[in-house]
Amino acid sequence: MKIGLALGSGSSRGWSHIGVINALRAQGIEPDIVCGTSIGSLVGASYVSNNLQKLEDWVCSLSKLETARFFEINSSLNGFVNTERLHGFLQKYVADDVALISSLNKKYASVATDLETGREVWLTEGTLLEAVWASIALPGLFPAINNNNKWLVDGGLVNPVPISVCRALGADVVIAVNLNGDIVGKHFNKPPQRIKRDTGVVGRITDFVSDYTAAVFSKVRPANEAPGLFEAIAGSVNITQDRITRSRMAGDPPDILLSPKLAHIGLLEFYRANEAIAEGQKCVERMMPEINHVLNMSQ
Repeated sequence: MKIGLALGSGSSRGWSHIGVINALRAQGIEPDIVCGTSIGSLVGASYVSNNLQKLEDWVCSLSKLETARFFEINSSLNGFVNTERLHGFLQKYVADDVALISSLNKKYASVATDLETGREVWLTEGTLLEAVWASIALPGLFPAINNNNKWLVDGGLVNPVPISVCRALGADVVIAVNLNGDIVGKHFNKPPQRIKRDTGVVGRITDFVSDYTAAVFSKVRPANEAPGLFEAIAGSVNITQDRITRSRMAGDPPDILLSPKLAHIGLLEFYRANEAIAEGQKCVERMMPEINHVLNMSQ
């Protein structure tokens, strides 16, 4: 029996995948096939490259300031992410530039979106990092990635939880992780916005990232006040991913569905890895009776 693990999109909530994988491994459950969309592709690639512990140690040490350093305020219209710094991170904690998908001990695939046609693209060969880059290219943050003369962006636009990819690669049982099950509307009801302080370049970058994440996404505002720009973007992304996920899973449900409770974590709050990982572990623990039942029935 081949087990497939479908790791869904969800930006910073994706660190929950680390907790899910750790908890499954603790129960002796090792997937044969790993497919990921967006942040799921990143964590999945780190796992199949045997770098997951290194990734976990680093993300758990991540601070707001360290997160801010991955973003830059410039005149480029391609995105806000410092791609050079991100590349260094991927090389160190995910895989090196020359690692090939074909050389892995497990089957792996990432999902991206063809920006011209809107079609779903499965990356099952070539270098592992290129597959990750294409899948995480969230519009507005990352520039689109050119792959085989196609401009690719985040796979969450078309297939947020890649159950279908796992099945196509030969999985008999699919364990899917949906990070978007309880997020719609939740970012409107959080603590008030902090007071900004201009403390130079670093301070302005930190303010920007904070605005782009929890402070603006989740600030409490009067009922008659229109949502801010970033608040509207966050809500739109949440709604889109939730609706696409529901539609895709209705037509192709997984054998086991894991839905960590992550509504309290903002889209770009990558420094909250400890909370996300812990919830991923708890989610598996809550679902172990069902997981054991399905796996035993499938043998």
